[in-house]
Amino acid sequence: MRFKFSSLAATALLTVGLAAAAQAQTIRLAHVDPDEWTASKKGAAAHIFKNIVEGETDLTVELFPAGALGNEDELVAQAQDNLTQVVLVSGAMSKACPAASVLDIPYTFSSATIAWDVLDGDFGDALAEHCLAQTGLRTLAYGETGFRNFTNGTREIRTPADMEGLKFRVQPIPLYVEMVKGLGGEPTPIAWTELPNALSTGVVDGQENPVGVIYNNGLHKLQKYMTLDGHVYAADFILISDEFYQSLTPAQQAVVARAARIAGNMGRSIQQWSTAEGVNKVQAEGMQVYSPTADEIAAFAEKAQPAVVEYLRGELGEDAVWIDRLQESVAAASQ
Repeated sequence: MRFKFSSLAATALLTVGLAAAAQAQTIRLAHVDPDEWTASKKGAAAHIFKNIVEGETDLTVELFPAGALGNEDELVAQAQDNLTQVVLVSGAMSKACPAASVLDIPYTFSSATIAWDVLDGDFGDALAEHCLAQTGLRTLAYGETGFRNFTNGTREIRTPADMEGLKFRVQPIPLYVEMVKGLGGEPTPIAWTELPNALSTGVVDGQENPVGVIYNNGLHKLQKYMTLDGHVYAADFILISDEFYQSLTPAQQAVVARAARIAGNMGRSIQQWSTAEGVNKVQAEGMQVYSPTADEIAAFAEKAQPAVVEYLRGELGEDAVWIDRLQESVAAASQ
């Protein structure tokens, strides 16, 4: 005799099946950095996020490092479409949420710890909510790409006057163009992939990047001088599709949020390590490194900030209020 399911039983089985499918959801996590956790801040963040989430939930996390799914702009778009659920990005966030670009105002943060206090406090929470409303992407936590510094092959830079007449490769982002102009240098937007050749052939005299990026990509071999001016502190955004986040149970959401916060701090730690190690290594390999005094940094800020702030106020419109909110938060954190 064939057993017949009642409609009630079938409905119950369907409900159980759907619940099991929900529990077996997969998170695709992507970033553009190397996978090696001991040298890559995003790599480290991704691995600890995966371990915590898989260890404490029925969720599975698949990692796609090293640009396997595309560049940062493409990853943001994928997350907005819920094709890739979690992405770790830096500069691309300001394109999706223009208010995030205020974090790139030069010489805003005097130290990483002040940046952490600001981003992990009320300002960071408010910016996350604002960007969520604009993009559909929830900022789970902030990581770190690190402070950017100038290098060149011509002379030591101690003051803005030392930058005059030098051509610096910058990212093709107007804010960076305005910054170098304000400092007296000649900004030259060049794609990252073309930078080594541009330095080797003299198309540009210098460039700017975090120390770890400079060392790990061999740029110190093409440049003689580095100035640790830390002109821009670059944050990583650990983003999740809010559509996907809302599909999780409250218990799953809590684990994912906590894992992301730990991942952000892990990324920060790896970045701090690679910076300290990188400074020692470039010096050991012959690069001359200069650390400006507080007064010298103030002189750089006096030249660079007004041009960038003026540009951003024009670009952001009503969102320019985020400039003032950031400055107030930094002042409070610096007391």
